[in-house]
Amino acid sequence: MESGMKVALPRQLSSGSLKHGPAGELLLQPSMESSPRSGRAATRLLFGRQSSMDPNRRRGRSQSPVSADQQELTVPDNLDATMQLLFLACQGDAQGVEAQLRGGVDVNSINLDGRTALHIAACEGHRDVVDVLLDWQANIDSRDRWGSTAVADARCYGHTEIYDILKSHGAKIPRNRRTPMMASTAGEIPEYELNPGELQFRKGDEVVKGMYQVAKWNGTKVFVKIIDRESYCDQEAINSFRHELTVFEKVRHPNVVQFIGAVTQNIPMMIISEYHPNADLASYIQRKGRLHGQKVLRYALDIARGMTYLHQCKPDPIIHCNLKPKNIFLDNGGLMKVGGFGLMRLSKMAPDKVKLMNHEALVDSFSYYTAPEVFRNQVFDMSVDAYAFGFILYEMVEGLPNMDSTHVTRHEGIRPSLKNRLKGYPEDFKALIEECWETHPMARPTFSEIIIRLDKIYEHCAKQGSWKESLKLWSVSRRLKRLRLKVKRKERVHSY
Repeated sequence: MESGMKVALPRQLSSGSLKHGPAGELLLQPSMESSPRSGRAATRLLFGRQSSMDPNRRRGRSQSPVSADQQELTVPDNLDATMQLLFLACQGDAQGVEAQLRGGVDVNSINLDGRTALHIAACEGHRDVVDVLLDWQANIDSRDRWGSTAVADARCYGHTEIYDILKSHGAKIPRNRRTPMMASTAGEIPEYELNPGELQFRKGDEVVKGMYQVAKWNGTKVFVKIIDRESYCDQEAINSFRHELTVFEKVRHPNVVQFIGAVTQNIPMMIISEYHPNADLASYIQRKGRLHGQKVLRYALDIARGMTYLHQCKPDPIIHCNLKPKNIFLDNGGLMKVGGFGLMRLSKMAPDKVKLMNHEALVDSFSYYTAPEVFRNQVFDMSVDAYAFGFILYEMVEGLPNMDSTHVTRHEGIRPSLKNRLKGYPEDFKALIEECWETHPMARPTFSEIIIRLDKIYEHCAKQGSWKESLKLWSVSRRLKRLRLKVKRKERVHSY
């Protein structure tokens, strides 16, 4: 594990995993979760009643009858101190708990599920144990892996006296008792569900809600998008999250950002996707300036292939509506991948026509990549993505321009000038850009047509040796820039 990384939940494993059976015994039970290091199923100790927010408890699995092949076990002599403390709390042995604490065991020690002795005593209704733990300054607001606290567990299992004691000490009930996407039965849990305990965020990094940020999942870098806790009461935010997840999980293509999984049964909810260390196309252009002709066409083909796949998805095409360089990523193999789709919720108006469901909320986020019909809140089709693609082609050729000041005029039909911008490119490339950003949707080509035309342009340039000519032009311009910089530096020195 890299330095500076931390596991979201400290894990304290024991030599065996035991379950508190009907007669009070502890029973060996392997967890179905995978260990991040070994990839094998980990084992854990389950004591008595489980967390009030544990989805397994609601599915009836935590309280399932003991099978005949499970062996009843007494507490092993070599059980670690944390597990001894939790076991004694489960049994209601207040004296034993106090002896463990006097022996140096941390009162806030946790098991694999992040549960403390106070959680367990509150679940079981052991008032004497709760009093001892409170005397030893136990953290009354400690949350387990599902976000449950001791007072929430006491209320769930009807231990009113313990609930009142904890409340009198200032304990707080968690605001969100379950996620909006919580499954009612085990069979309803989606296959993409990941264990949030396997996600690690870099120590010191600020977790920005609603934004993709870098984390590690089982040692692999990933992008994670976290939905804000406050958003659980906002039905529009939940619907948007659900829509993005539904769209994202069904796509598989080399030129589309890969979905890895999601967290929907625990709080906070997240979407996890593949990580691209080379950042997005906008950052790449800003760093490199205008790109070489061969690279422009290669990247353009990658983007067009990804968009063709999205537009041909069944039963309904996926219209991006937010295609721009910041949503296009470069992977380690030099492939461009389209991301950021599924963010716009659309209302179907006809077999091939849609309209934005929340246009008013998105007006401030519209940019010059936004097609005029979307900007005006009209019905539109897949051609809005071709419109954005025209500007992306222009930016790769020209470098990242500042076009915000002419936002309104562009929607009135004015476009950046291509004069003297496309040396080394065939005329058809200029024509393709102009057709893509046409004001009228019917005049824009489909991405299937764009691929055919780009392929022909690429072959033509390769045969004509245009790459070599354009390389000469760019190398000359770079030399001139260096000379100008040297002259400016000399002028500054002389001025002093």
